[in-house]
Amino acid sequence: MLNDKPTIGLIHNYDLIDEFLESMNLTFPDYCNNFTGSFMFGYIKALQSAGVRPILFCITAQVTQPTRFEHLPTGAMICALPYPKIYKGYLAIKNTSLKAYGAETGQAFKDVADSNQVRRLSLTAVKNVIKSGGTYLATPLNLLAKELQRENCQALLCQEYEYARFDTCVAMGKRINLPVYACFQGLDHTQSLVESAVRRWSLENCAGLIIASGREIKRVRQQYNFPPEKIHQIFNPLDLIAGDYPSGTLCDRNTKIITRQDLGISPTAKVVVWHGRVEIVQKGLDILALAWQEICQTRPTEDLCLLIIGTGSDTPRWQRQIDDLNLSGVVWLKEFISDRHLLCRYLSAADLYTLPSRKEGFPLAPIEAMACGLPVVLADAAGVRDILPREKDDGGIIVPRENPTALATAIGYLLDSAELRNKLGQKAKARAENNFSLKGIGLQMRKALSIKH
Repeated sequence: MLNDKPTIGLIHNYDLIDEFLESMNLTFPDYCNNFTGSFMFGYIKALQSAGVRPILFCITAQVTQPTRFEHLPTGAMICALPYPKIYKGYLAIKNTSLKAYGAETGQAFKDVADSNQVRRLSLTAVKNVIKSGGTYLATPLNLLAKELQRENCQALLCQEYEYARFDTCVAMGKRINLPVYACFQGLDHTQSLVESAVRRWSLENCAGLIIASGREIKRVRQQYNFPPEKIHQIFNPLDLIAGDYPSGTLCDRNTKIITRQDLGISPTAKVVVWHGRVEIVQKGLDILALAWQEICQTRPTEDLCLLIIGTGSDTPRWQRQIDDLNLSGVVWLKEFISDRHLLCRYLSAADLYTLPSRKEGFPLAPIEAMACGLPVVLADAAGVRDILPREKDDGGIIVPRENPTALATAIGYLLDSAELRNKLGQKAKARAENNFSLKGIGLQMRKALSIKH
């Protein structure tokens, strides 16, 4: 029986989804059965609420032929595709030659005089070609095209346009006459030589871009002379309907105390919370560590707690940094919390939320905290001013990036006033509920992607 709903495909940006899952200590079955913590599944829920059938395409080493799975939390289809044979050859090169070239390049920098630019540049170019060439080989384009056509997809939405997979998907789309769109979720704009050569062509030939951050829209228009009519400013959606989020400004006092007991946190402590992927540079966790050290030093008699929820590729490094700084009051749940209700309980056990990131596309984590009635202190990464355009009137404070003292001052300002925290928490909750709901975002996406009935 054919599905009577319009269908679109979505595809992740990682060469293999396994890379992302490994960094989160997750397996592919975990991803299918429990995972909800990404903007991609927010998009899926939003599109479903607007009457669209989304299919998520993943490239993985876990299958040898196209295999369909159900994503249990959303009911959406995940179509897992094997990586091409040629990519297997690339992986062998990457694990051997790239290391060798890296060693040669390092030695070249030591041994070759500054005047000998040719060899230096050629070695760097070889590294770039090996690195980027692999990402261009990672997508099984023929299989992807076949499955998109089999499912009668009206369009394909790529995660990130500053990425090689977007380039290859645009070329595939032109071949099979399928519109290809892309969104932005904060990938570093740094491109290899190979990517830079083709990115402008890809942007000229794509159907359009979905960008949440006003700052990023400005960059794309300036850097690529991208036509404004092909840019759709759409925020990342948050599921506020599932009953996970507390109905009041904060969880009731008894639930809050019980949750703190479960976490080993004093019921009278002033608690600051952060959650997400533990990636030090991008997420600014080194800045948070220095800010927390300053907060504790200026309030030596207060009962303070920094609650960290999450894991990632930099978990060992950041643990060493916490130890080296001898930070006090740190409670760290080193796991990915897939249970949305449990995550909301943990967030609501805090008094305020902070996001010290250097780089973001459009961060969902602070909106989750705002939905729990928490005031927020956010570093001025991309997308943040779109979340809090009126700052305190929308429930939070924005501080400069990479400034531990500014972050510490703003957090301390809120820690010192329960009345102000409650006032901003109410405004934060209203902002989340009124501007980031699934259905509204879903209808905007359906229009942007030109999805027909």
